[in-house]
Amino acid sequence: MAEQRRARDRQDLAAFLRGRRERLEPAAVGLPATARRRTPGLRREEVAQIAGVGVTWYTWLEQGRAIQVSAHVLEQVARALRLDATERAHLFTLAHDRPPPMRPAESIGVTPALRRMLEAVDGPAYLATACLDVAAWNTALAAVFGDLAPLSPEDRNMLWLVFASPPHRAAIPNWEAEARGMLARFRVEFGRHRDDPAFLALIRRLDQASHDFHRWWPEQDVTRRPDPVKRFSSRHGPMALEQSVFRVEEAPDLRLVAYVPVDEDSRRIVARLRREWQPDH
Repeated sequence: MAEQRRARDRQDLAAFLRGRRERLEPAAVGLPATARRRTPGLRREEVAQIAGVGVTWYTWLEQGRAIQVSAHVLEQVARALRLDATERAHLFTLAHDRPPPMRPAESIGVTPALRRMLEAVDGPAYLATACLDVAAWNTALAAVFGDLAPLSPEDRNMLWLVFASPPHRAAIPNWEAEARGMLARFRVEFGRHRDDPAFLALIRRLDQASHDFHRWWPEQDVTRRPDPVKRFSSRHGPMALEQSVFRVEEAPDLRLVAYVPVDEDSRRIVARLRREWQPDH
């Protein structure tokens, strides 16, 4: 049964690659258009050359043969075929039966529509990759938790802020329970992206920067399920915010994380912080 599924996936992969190759105009990849072309789109050897792989290997891939395909080579094929984020995710699913490596947050295109959606959320909200690199955030998040704009891109990571930023750590009354729960969820994601450079680089940085991360990471804990209601301290008093996480359909690399006040006092504090907030830039 498993072998039948793999064979079906290989045939679907072959059809997907062929369809994307045939729809790609030569001019789109800098090749001259000539009247002598007998097939639509690019030739197999042209895709192989652009991707930097062997013609025979790419031909076998497009024929649905049972060959080994690394994530690195798939990434090159995706770039050669000019695949968008959704097509790239589908390519990796067909070839590897798992999500593709996450792109760095700063390289992910956050559309104007996604930014408008963020601002439409009353509470703090942000868009992040699976390894919690923050790609965009709304005014409420900047007002309640602190603006991320002054930080370097590599520090705009929620796990980094929780473990390695003293102000963020101090704002979480039950810090150890929240940090351990966050770390457990991160390890589950790491299990799905074990070769992702973004995950590996973050783990190395945190291991050096945080004694608690250094102690807890080897425990291999994936079972902690923290309360979705998060409690934070602020200059106007304690807040209780319920966290929800959604996948973004038009941007598979991203998740939307939103915090909604659970009581009237928290709602008033969030609204007051938003009124008082002034950007640092």
